[in-house]
Amino acid sequence: MVVEVVPSTIGHTDAMTTTWLTDPERAAWVRLAAVLERLPGVLDTQLRRDSGLTHFEYYTLAMLSEAEGSTLRMTALAAQTNATLPRLSHVVRRLEGRGLVARMPCPEDARATNASLTDAGWGVVQAAAPGHAAAVRGAVIDALTTTQIDQLTAITSAILERIDPDRTMAAIYSRYDEPAEDDPGASTRDDPDAPVGQR
Repeated sequence: MVVEVVPSTIGHTDAMTTTWLTDPERAAWVRLAAVLERLPGVLDTQLRRDSGLTHFEYYTLAMLSEAEGSTLRMTALAAQTNATLPRLSHVVRRLEGRGLVARMPCPEDARATNASLTDAGWGVVQAAAPGHAAAVRGAVIDALTTTQIDQLTAITSAILERIDPDRTMAAIYSRYDEPAEDDPGASTRDDPDAPVGQR
């Protein structure tokens, strides 16, 4: 449900000190709110139908597939997926039960736990990535011109400076800004041309 920000939604005291949205600002905001409501469901529906994964499960597997050695500490994985540890632990436990992820003590810190993508998990990411990429392209990318895509990057970057001031997820959303000269791609196991998970 999209909620408009209008003067009638709060008390008179706040109304006297609030800078209300102008009509053009409100038009932009309600559209963004509608995208935030609708897009997750579009991506989730495709993944559930074609790969038997929720979007968050796929995202978790994709982050592991792109990590060095396809392994991350649970705390790092939680940061990269913007999830609480309890939520992530629940999802990883479910993926572990399907043989897609394995958990083990961290060699550098016995108090920490690592999550690692299994061969079966890698296969699932490879199989799911094309359909997910097609869904992202169909729902978002193909609706925009090249100029609009550049504008979308600039707009979302400006918003992220406000809502992610500590750059907690910066490693994720800035990784494609400037391709590295000797970038072999994200973790590709034994095949450098293998498809990897895309968010």
